[in-house]
Amino acid sequence: MIKVEGLTKKYAGVTAIDGLDFTVEKGEIVGFLGPNGAGKSTTMRILSCYLPATSGRASVAGFDVASQSREVRARVGYMPENVALYPEMRVQEYLEYRAALKGVRGRRNRQRVNAVKELCSLRDVERKLIGSLSKGYRQRVGLADALLHDPDLLILDEPTIGLDPNQIRQVRQLIKDLGKRHTILLSTHILSEVEMTCSRVLIINKGRIAASDTPEALAGRVRTAGGIRAEIRAGAEDLEKALSAVEGVRKADIEPIADGWHSCLLRTDADHDAREEVARLAAARGWALRELGRDQVNLERVFAEITQSEEI
Repeated sequence: MIKVEGLTKKYAGVTAIDGLDFTVEKGEIVGFLGPNGAGKSTTMRILSCYLPATSGRASVAGFDVASQSREVRARVGYMPENVALYPEMRVQEYLEYRAALKGVRGRRNRQRVNAVKELCSLRDVERKLIGSLSKGYRQRVGLADALLHDPDLLILDEPTIGLDPNQIRQVRQLIKDLGKRHTILLSTHILSEVEMTCSRVLIINKGRIAASDTPEALAGRVRTAGGIRAEIRAGAEDLEKALSAVEGVRKADIEPIADGWHSCLLRTDADHDAREEVARLAAARGWALRELGRDQVNLERVFAEITQSEEI
């Protein structure tokens, strides 16, 4: 569905993306992650034909984004981070107007508007002015807009930004449902959403692809996968020195909690379980120990490891 080869974009000597290579297959929901300024939005705008690349190639459904932009636009639904809506228009008339601009007219216009209102749960607000809607409903209108021409590919840039937890859950479920019919490229800073929604993750860092795999496979590649987490009451300096000396422990990160308690994250060799040594050490030193277990590697940890280091 998406094929990117050597894609580069420069702004006045500043390189936003640098030789990107990646593919997204039809039917995938792919999380597109990266720190602020890594090049995510630039890449999405190029794929959506809103921005030209400096060099390299990108295609959607076999059509080149530079030389066949009309064909690409007909197959892409793009929801930018900041959805530009007309606050003085009512939801119904806005969607009808946007559908007409996309070449959806006549009976099909009414059919598609009704379909996206139902899909995005906009029936209750169809006659309201967009300017009077909550942030959550405005995001829904933006998503409905992206769906009007029934595109093969949805590109969603921070679709849950500014939403409350209940609204985030609703949009998450909507994206999962849309994934049954559409290929989706999703950018978000809420990494738990990616874990629950996406089948694969692309991580971009400093304008280059740093990793591409399933969330589970990435967790297995992170070099701190053999971590141990403990909560111990003792002096911080004593803790760091003693725990760092435990066999298999490469680094001990100590953070104070309260009342002399510290959260201890021990970065260990992946094949070494140091929990017994830590328990014996706590008993020998007379430390109070109230938690000791393996540190679960989630996508947040994976993301931090990959974007803060040159190697996985």
